[in-house]
Amino acid sequence: MEKNFRKGTLCVQGLYDPKGGEARVLPIVQSTTYRYEDSDEVADLFDLKKAGHMYSRISNPTVSAFEEKINALEGGVGAVAAASGQSATTLAFLNICQSGQHIVAASTIYGGTYNLLSTTFKKLGIEVSFVDPEADEDEIIKHFKENTRAIFGETIGNPGLNILDFEKFARIAKKMDVPFIVDNTLATPCLCRPFELGANIIIHSTTKYTDGHATSVGGVVIDGGNFNWDNGKYPELTEPDPSYHGIKYVESFGELAYIIKARVQLLRDYGCCMSPFNAFLFHLGLETLHLRMERHSQNALKLAQFLENHEMVNWVSYPSLSQHSSYEKCKKYLPDGASGILTFGIKGGAEAGKELAKHLKLVALVVHLGDARTSLLHPASTTHRQLTKEQQIASGVLPDLIRVSVGIENVEDLIEDFDQALNKMK
Repeated sequence: MEKNFRKGTLCVQGLYDPKGGEARVLPIVQSTTYRYEDSDEVADLFDLKKAGHMYSRISNPTVSAFEEKINALEGGVGAVAAASGQSATTLAFLNICQSGQHIVAASTIYGGTYNLLSTTFKKLGIEVSFVDPEADEDEIIKHFKENTRAIFGETIGNPGLNILDFEKFARIAKKMDVPFIVDNTLATPCLCRPFELGANIIIHSTTKYTDGHATSVGGVVIDGGNFNWDNGKYPELTEPDPSYHGIKYVESFGELAYIIKARVQLLRDYGCCMSPFNAFLFHLGLETLHLRMERHSQNALKLAQFLENHEMVNWVSYPSLSQHSSYEKCKKYLPDGASGILTFGIKGGAEAGKELAKHLKLVALVVHLGDARTSLLHPASTTHRQLTKEQQIASGVLPDLIRVSVGIENVEDLIEDFDQALNKMK
């Protein structure tokens, strides 16, 4: 199957190409192991001299089909699926970062990722400097050190909904000669392709829009193959790996060095692999991703426009609204839509925000986003509660902020549900 089809065709039919008599729909290969003809074949697999499946912790045919499709959608050279978005983020950084080293990250990232970087990575001896992504280039560069290994941000901040300035972050990454890593979960490749905007590595929590139906937890790391790892800073990719008889990843695999190391070294050792069944569901989810992202974006904009005119609403944040601080970046980087997440605050503050959920009939209180069904959440008291108030505000989480994950229902029903619930708050 060709990789140069348009994204809608890639979503539906990308890369899985059954032969005569084979299953038209991607099969679930629910097997831990594989049969071989002789020991030399197995030896070549374990020495990385031959491509193939050796054990499902490292690779599996169903998981590989999902990896190939999302890699094609993002325009990368290879992908590694993981057990969760957090696992994918962990693999992406630990593949090039170890104790005594440093990362620069936007402060407006998802609360779970913030905790991973600020708390767990700190225990591993990895320091992270959080920067205001709206700061100017020179101010961000001040946070870099000799041991800085990457710069990181989210296409759409969660839940602050700031749009990343790709040009600025890509320029900083090139100037400092480190990879630019982007979490593209909320935008998906149907709304934004970060490799075309200067990113080097992309992360997704596939739990969200990739799945789209709140059934499965997963993540993926995608390699753009567009960073020079042989710049003297990344010996783990250029020096011999003793666990594979001294193989040198850049020398042996070229542009695939990063993603192959992530698979055969980190996935092998940490074991945070995606199950074949979940990969099947994610592959299925990708088939309708282009349609869903269009509808999510349309519905979110219409609901945001309704809310900004409601007497019980103090403020609304959605990047496609002209008064949003990221409106110009949204037009530039997300011309096809700003995804399905909006936030707002109602009169009465945090307590009123928590009370609102009790009056909604169609919209559910759910600790999730990216579902086909609309849901809402009060992040300060839930997903971001481990952060201090100062950290919450730095992440874009105001005390009264309500996050809505707008689904693909008829938007008039959603508007009517919010209207009746808000009117009960008067």
